[in-house]
Amino acid sequence: MEVEGSSKKMIATQAEMVEARVPIPYRDQCAHLLIPLNKCRQAEFYLPWKCETERHSYEKCEYELVMERMLKMQKIREEEAKLKQQKKQPISLIPNTANAS
Repeated sequence: MEVEGSSKKMIATQAEMVEARVPIPYRDQCAHLLIPLNKCRQAEFYLPWKCETERHSYEKCEYELVMERMLKMQKIREEEAKLKQQKKQPISLIPNTANAS
């Protein structure tokens, strides 16, 4: 399954996410890393110093998604700024041939 506008592919299926009880807001391209992280957390009674490798890989994936979205938004803003600049250029009402004298 591929998500529109993202370079990362969905690895976890909807059925896997439902089975693992992943909350809907967390069902993104990093859900395949969240499932084993949550299993580890439950097994280790949510001790913060446990499951560090799983947590690090999940947080890195989420960070990459955020950075990708920020770069896309920056490109969109730059394109909109260019369009505004083009629209702001003054339109000469006097033809060039009239100024030729």
